[in-house]
Amino acid sequence: MVLGLGAALGAAVLFGIAAILQAVGSRKVPTGSELDLRRLVSFVGALLHQPAFLGALVLNLAGFGLHFVALRLLPLYLAQAGIAASLVVTALLATRLMSDQLSAIEWSAVIGVCVGLGLLAISAGDAGNSTVHHGLTVGLIIGLICIAVLGGLASRSKHPMATALLGVLAGLGYAGVAISARLLQDGSIGELLGSPTTYTLPVSGALAFILYSLALQRGSVTLATTPMIALQTVTPAAVGVLVLGDEVRPGWYAGALGGFVLTAIGALILVRFESVKDESEPANAA
Repeated sequence: MVLGLGAALGAAVLFGIAAILQAVGSRKVPTGSELDLRRLVSFVGALLHQPAFLGALVLNLAGFGLHFVALRLLPLYLAQAGIAASLVVTALLATRLMSDQLSAIEWSAVIGVCVGLGLLAISAGDAGNSTVHHGLTVGLIIGLICIAVLGGLASRSKHPMATALLGVLAGLGYAGVAISARLLQDGSIGELLGSPTTYTLPVSGALAFILYSLALQRGSVTLATTPMIALQTVTPAAVGVLVLGDEVRPGWYAGALGGFVLTAIGALILVRFESVKDESEPANAA
């Protein structure tokens, strides 16, 4: 439990720093990119020429390594809520690097996330065992196809609703990463290579990363990030408890639910600190 929680919090620090860099890099790419094959290659190539985006990519990859450890050791509801602490990191960085000031409500949100994570850590029981679940695996594959198709359609519009939809799809993609990580089986290399979740995990992550970058590129970071945080937190938590056997300590169900709600609400309040208000200001900060 201690190792898993430490890994989740370490990942949160890296994700929190990467969020600002990803926003800076994404917004320097022309907004005409769409999620078809030809323009996707151009879009990714343009992103990879942005130093801030490359920094975000490195930090996100390192953060995912820690997050993967947390996903294997913790119930999904705790592992995913731990990642919400990345918004606290981003908010505190904003006060240092961008001269932002936290209001009383936002300081309350910081405290709420910390208290919520504490309650979840105390309330958490054993993580469900990694197990073959063919129905869930098929659902993941179908879900990824739907996310890619809907993402391609949404990327053709610059309407604010397209930004929100891309955020929703990115959140579902990141939820697929968490669920795939839990479904991965320990075994030989041959067994690992033969498992569909070995492939749904990186595909989910890459698709979510691209969709979130497209969302950041097209509109308000708050509008893109709020649904992403909500979906990537709630979806795996529900799947973990209802399908994969994640447990809560006896007598602590109210504490677990209260901690999850506190963490989620606090994270959503802090979403605005993912935003980069002025391109020149964050570029200098980065």
